[in-house]
Amino acid sequence: MHEYDVRERGRDLKDADRALILLHGRGAAAENILPLADYFAAESWYVAAPQATDFRWYPHSFLMPVSRNEPWLSSAIDYVKKIIDNISRYIPAENIYLMGFSQGACLSAEIAARFATKYGGVAAFTGGLIGETVDGEKYRGDFRGTKIYISNGDNDPHIPLIRSEETLKQLKNMGADARLDIFPGRDHTIIPEEIEKAKDFLLSR
Repeated sequence: MHEYDVRERGRDLKDADRALILLHGRGAAAENILPLADYFAAESWYVAAPQATDFRWYPHSFLMPVSRNEPWLSSAIDYVKKIIDNISRYIPAENIYLMGFSQGACLSAEIAARFATKYGGVAAFTGGLIGETVDGEKYRGDFRGTKIYISNGDNDPHIPLIRSEETLKQLKNMGADARLDIFPGRDHTIIPEEIEKAKDFLLSR
């Protein structure tokens, strides 16, 4: 299963006042998503970017039945939850931010929903909840107004827009202040406009 391998940046965890966890997409590496921290994290933040074994968090499409992606999916969830729990020893959840792109975005949304609480913020850049359908019975907790940013193109080849829309509805039902931005014609990537919208939404008080 996934080996614990985390890239770190920023302030030492014991001295930081906020934390940012970044989850890379399928086929990418932790180093690929670390530059995203430049747009969100101040000097006083601790930044962690875990590396998925074999550069993927789970083997098949996130739209497959959950059982098809096991045991890798559960291993990925446990892996990231371990990072959150370790950070929580020093920084409260309300100051922890979770962000990911594509497969990492789906994992970010899934972990946040399975362990809903008051986080600093969550961003799923082209992502949605994992499974053949959005099964609300899987998810527990109350986001208590946590800001959650979701983005997608209008015709993304990997993440259907309807799943992002279903995810938005589920997260709002759990008490999140969730927002979905749709970018017509956008490729499967993160664009500057997207980053700015996420930053304005998540970091505004």
